[in-house]
Amino acid sequence: MVMAEVWIDQDLCTGDGLCEEIAPAVFHLLDDGLAYVKSANPEENRLQDDGSWPHKTDLGKVAIREDLDEAVREARDECPGECIFIED
Repeated sequence: MVMAEVWIDQDLCTGDGLCEEIAPAVFHLLDDGLAYVKSANPEENRLQDDGSWPHKTDLGKVAIREDLDEAVREARDECPGECIFIED
């Protein structure tokens, strides 16, 4: 069951990687030093041929599964860049 959607504002991301440590099923830190939201579809969580992450060109808004909701909210609360946003 989906409870909310999450996205990251890369302009605010400090690249600390706390989100990936807290919720690795949801967040991924790339070589560019920025965090991205993983897709709920594992096939979309691969770098594209040009080396970009699939969600770089859009808002990267991804639905959160209910079992990951608590970890995502903790990641948001602990983020030093305050760049993680959740829409209920």
